[in-house]
Amino acid sequence: MKFTVSSAELLKRLQLAGGAIGNNPVLPILEDFLFTISGNTLTITASDLDISITTHAEVSADADGEVAIPARILLDTLKSLPEQPLTFQVDPTNHAVEITSVFGKYKLAGESGADFPDPPRPDGVDEISLTGMELQHMISHTIFATGIDEMRLAMMGVYFLIESEALTFVATDAHKLVRYRLQHSGQETSGSMILTKKSLNLLKGIVDDNATILISFNKSHIYFDAGTFRMSARLIDARYPDYNAVIPANNPNIMTVARKDFLQSVRRIGLYANKTTNQIMLTISDGSLTISSQDIDFANEATEQLTCSYAGSPLSIGFNAKYLLEMLGVLEHDEIKLELSTPQRAGLILPAEPAEGEDILMLIMPVMLSN
Repeated sequence: MKFTVSSAELLKRLQLAGGAIGNNPVLPILEDFLFTISGNTLTITASDLDISITTHAEVSADADGEVAIPARILLDTLKSLPEQPLTFQVDPTNHAVEITSVFGKYKLAGESGADFPDPPRPDGVDEISLTGMELQHMISHTIFATGIDEMRLAMMGVYFLIESEALTFVATDAHKLVRYRLQHSGQETSGSMILTKKSLNLLKGIVDDNATILISFNKSHIYFDAGTFRMSARLIDARYPDYNAVIPANNPNIMTVARKDFLQSVRRIGLYANKTTNQIMLTISDGSLTISSQDIDFANEATEQLTCSYAGSPLSIGFNAKYLLEMLGVLEHDEIKLELSTPQRAGLILPAEPAEGEDILMLIMPVMLSN
């Protein structure tokens, strides 16, 4: 089997698929890319058994066939080459691969493509579609809030709820929670699932904003098809906690403040907070927000004051500065609302003026203020 392909196009496709290759694969062949030639189309597949990515490149080939090629050395070789045609010659008897460039030849020990695990097939699936931008927004607004506790497997992923009029992404680590709801009428299917953080991070890096993404799913897997690539991902088999139960319904104290000013102030004041708790204090009264922190161990202390709009009783409440920064950093709105009840109950961060069709709610648990 012999084929010729553009080095730049091949590198682009390999980098797209390569995210599916794990650091410590359970099978040695999963360190490889599977190359499959059919006509003049090269299909590239990478997998770690939980996630598989397939993409395509146009080639000039003399025969159909397949071979598994070591990923790391192939990627490193292509990264060091300027754009040019590359010729791959594959020996069908021992799967040896010889690559010819304008600079010379490179030989690799390939493996039989028949030994590469088959990606899961979308059997018995339901389907919806999203634009790349919609999917990007849903991922970027939630993925940072996932947990890392393996004893709470469900919370290590993002909950995806599909209803007839809306799509909802939810993520929480028990300290913070984000619910992103997108109005999406006309869905002919419904369901819920928990997506892994790795699969969403990969999608975030490869989805084009202008693409149309066909999403299909069954009880065990979810599939994303954007035309330029196809990705399958195993779902987390667990029950997601009742997130609605922890969202406080009665929050009489409401502050509205400029998001960027609040973000920058929290970033500066957080530098002076205790490095274990990251605790900062918000003291809010009519028209005034005071942000302060101290680290008694190192005699560090800082205070800033911002103007705000506030309706409610004067209140002091402590939050983890790191969590606040994560939330404020992913929002894109000019002003945000902070809805509060008491210093012991969770606060809600919401856009002051939500975008049309978009509903974003962020919950942050308080840090008990030290005396």
